[in-house]
Amino acid sequence: MNLLALETSTHHLSVALLQGDACLMRSEMLAHGGSDRLLPWGKALLAEAELSLEQLDGIAFGAGPGGFTGLRLACGVAQGLAWGADLPVVGIATLEAVAFNAGAERVFACLDARMNEVYVAAYVREQAAVFRCEMAPMVTPPELVSLPAGEWHVAGDGVAAYPTLQQRFPDADKRIMPTAEAVARLAVPRFLRGEGQPAVTAAPLYVRDKVALTTAERLARGGVR
Repeated sequence: MNLLALETSTHHLSVALLQGDACLMRSEMLAHGGSDRLLPWGKALLAEAELSLEQLDGIAFGAGPGGFTGLRLACGVAQGLAWGADLPVVGIATLEAVAFNAGAERVFACLDARMNEVYVAAYVREQAAVFRCEMAPMVTPPELVSLPAGEWHVAGDGVAAYPTLQQRFPDADKRIMPTAEAVARLAVPRFLRGEGQPAVTAAPLYVRDKVALTTAERLARGGVR
């Protein structure tokens, strides 16, 4: 299966091209922007693999949760490419991509959501690229993070962002981030199950419904004016 995947939900932007088991990827850490990277990266990967857009079986994107601008960017580019080539799309939860990259069987994924909050979810691996969602993605203040019963491998930069989580989970793998390769590999079984959707139906998974806090809300959460 040939898939192009986009992941821009965090500052770690990446584009991957999956050909069977082989994967090509471009990535970069960017504090802001990135819209000028995705299409050139995608074009370069297709050229390197000697494939055209029309030879793809589908396009996958990191659906979220994550930064609002980044989620819209990946979804919009995926929609545009898929629409032009009449390809199906699949959105993959960002936290599930973290679970995939963590390499453990039971992963509690935790990403920094800014605004004194974290995105969290729990996944259990059932096959190499198939996870069961034990706890659906949600956003919460770090002091209210609660793990499902059982033993969990905690992963993601959300732990590094808040001292209270560093103290609770000193063995967490704080370096794990979502990547386009993880998105692509997680998308394969979904495309094979016929879960690809028309481009027009693609949508981000925001979880959070606010992009900013009022001054009073920031102060209540320990922030500054």
